[in-house]
Amino acid sequence: MHVVPANRQFAIWLSDPSFAAAEIARGIGYGAVVLDIEHGSFDLADLERFIPFLKSIDMDVIAKVLGPERGPIQQALDFGANAVVIPHVENLAHARAVTAFAKFPPLGDRSFAGGRTSSYGGFTDEWVTLQDVQTRCYPMIEDAGALEDVEAILALDTVDGVFVGPSDLSLRRERGAYSRTEGDFADLERVARAAAAAGKAWVLPAWSLEEKEFALRNGADQLALMMQHGALVAGFTAPYEQAQALAHSLVARAAV
Repeated sequence: MHVVPANRQFAIWLSDPSFAAAEIARGIGYGAVVLDIEHGSFDLADLERFIPFLKSIDMDVIAKVLGPERGPIQQALDFGANAVVIPHVENLAHARAVTAFAKFPPLGDRSFAGGRTSSYGGFTDEWVTLQDVQTRCYPMIEDAGALEDVEAILALDTVDGVFVGPSDLSLRRERGAYSRTEGDFADLERVARAAAAAGKAWVLPAWSLEEKEFALRNGADQLALMMQHGALVAGFTAPYEQAQALAHSLVARAAV
């Protein structure tokens, strides 16, 4: 039984279906998880098992899908994801086409599955409306064209907010590797202003203290605070460096 309330504003970023990582994060107080299906090692069987598990421990599930296509978007929603993040959205026209796959007609063009989300049965008009309202669609702002169209993208009825990809955005804006420059934060500020004006959410992978402060100050709805692999590196590094320092100290004392 979890005694720590789930804080959905703060998310972990998982690259594989680690039940232990999810349980540890939930025990700390994290209330959301980003599943990096695009770059991670998830397959459909993993998602079919892992998404309902995450929801059972009160985690908001944000699925960054394999690509801007109907299949990956619908599969993540059919498995029960609370939100889909759609990578590689190029511009307004592309956003209009691919975000439609996250909403049912007449709003969008999502196909009905008759699986978990509908309790393996039929459906009603009320259920369709509830799905469209409760499942969130976040096109990624990681392409120069998407940034230029961000205000219009946020105005789409099939869009509930945007998810920023700072690394790809920096590359595609010809700034090279993302290094949290003035230009990077100017782009983030434009996204934040556009989201605020539209009354919609924006989400940021915020690994550094500077990014966390910026996101919180500028009204980000959710922040991914740590990547799974980064947590492993940090966790393994600290005791290793501690032991190495102790060993060096002992050797130095012995030499005196």
